[in-house]
Amino acid sequence: MKNIILIGLPGAGKSTTGVILAKTLGMGFIDTDILVQDRAGRILQEILDYEGPVAFLTTEEKAIISLNCTGTVIATGGSVVMSPKAIAHLKKTGVIVYLELSFAAMKRRLANITNRGIVLLPGQTLRHMFDQRVPLYENYADLTVRCSKKDAESVVQEIVTGFQTG
Repeated sequence: MKNIILIGLPGAGKSTTGVILAKTLGMGFIDTDILVQDRAGRILQEILDYEGPVAFLTTEEKAIISLNCTGTVIATGGSVVMSPKAIAHLKKTGVIVYLELSFAAMKRRLANITNRGIVLLPGQTLRHMFDQRVPLYENYADLTVRCSKKDAESVVQEIVTGFQTG
C-alpha cells in the first residue's frame, strides 16, 4: 500500500489531519517534524535558533530521505517543499496531498510563530514565505484539499473521497 504524504503551509493541520486519516484508513503515521526533533535531539525552534534555517533544512532533508515505509500517512513540515530531493523521495513512495490554506487563515491559525519552529529565511516575512511556497505545493500535489474553513474530520473525509473517486 502506498503512503499518503501531507504537505502544506504551517497551520494547515497536517499533523492533526494525518493522525485522524491514519486511524480512518488503518495506516501507520509519521510526523516528520517529530522525526527531525528526534534526530537533532532538540525541539524545532531550538534547531532554528541555534543552528539556523539552512541547518534545519539539511536535517529535515536527511530525515525524510531516510524514511523507508509503506502504508503510512506522513505529515511533513511546511518547509519540506524547499528540498527537491526530499519531495522526490516522498513522491516515489506515495501520493502527495496538499492541504491548501489561505494566507489569512494561516495567520489566524499561527498564534505564536516564535515557538512554532517555522522556517523563515533571513529577512523573510510570513507573506514572502507564503508566496514562495504555494507554487511549490501546487506543483508537487497529486490531490489538493482546501482546508481554510474546514475542521480536520471534514478534510479527512475529502481526502478519502478524493482517493475513492480519483
